[in-house]
Amino acid sequence: MTRRGLFAPLLGAAAAACSPLGLLNALGPRDRGAGRVARDIAYGPDPRQRLDVWAPDGPGPEGGWPVLAFFYGGGWDSGDRGLYGWAAQALAARGFVVAVPDYRLVPGVHFPAFIEDAAAATAMAGRIAPDHGGDPARLGVIGHSAGAHLATMIALDRRYMEGAGAPDLIRAAAGLAGPYDFLPFDVPASINAFGRTPDPTLTQPVSFVRADAPPLWLGHGTEDRVVHAEDTVILCERMRAVGGRCEARLYQGLSHTDLIATFSPLFRDRAPVLDEATGFLHRALA
Repeated sequence: MTRRGLFAPLLGAAAAACSPLGLLNALGPRDRGAGRVARDIAYGPDPRQRLDVWAPDGPGPEGGWPVLAFFYGGGWDSGDRGLYGWAAQALAARGFVVAVPDYRLVPGVHFPAFIEDAAAATAMAGRIAPDHGGDPARLGVIGHSAGAHLATMIALDRRYMEGAGAPDLIRAAAGLAGPYDFLPFDVPASINAFGRTPDPTLTQPVSFVRADAPPLWLGHGTEDRVVHAEDTVILCERMRAVGGRCEARLYQGLSHTDLIATFSPLFRDRAPVLDEATGFLHRALA
């Protein structure tokens, strides 16, 4: 991941040992009013098929809190849910029960295994939501980078949630700095994850736009050099062209990692990404 942008003042000897986003777990501060309520819930037999749950403190509204499955990024070949407690807590503090799963990674698996994991984890999030004050009838998905690809794929391509036994579970989806239209495969991350696929179009969220899809909210930084903002523009335009619902928001001056870093209180004054994404999700899941 890039180490420029918002993280420049923080990088030093400590940063050399882990990713900048992982540093946010240690640096604080954290949002108050929410915390982790469950760990290591299995949604499959593989050691990577585990999730944690975060929830608001105290009693929830009548009927329960809306529910989110949050997918982190990492180029489909890296990442760990333990590095994203700060992001989960930020979402939970805004009134959501939040499941944060790990998923199997390249090179151990290739497309579509990690998307199947995202669907299975989301189905599990719906099943366990009532145990933590959540309402599974009001469930959305959200992700950053490769995680945004997972979130939009399971929201748009019906086959994944059908395969997980929960075809109508997802009611809304939000993507941050996501790759949605990235053919041909021309960088190592996409070649390694998708290059063996007989029909590459099946890997692309834009291939599955439909009028009856869950509503989408897509955010992107204009200084993103990892996934260009045109992916967000293209997916939203394609959704609207077929009668689907999509909101796109471009944030001036933010890079690829900056966008999700604004979920942290340390950087939240740079752009209203958290407020706008969660505002959309609350409206869509009302």
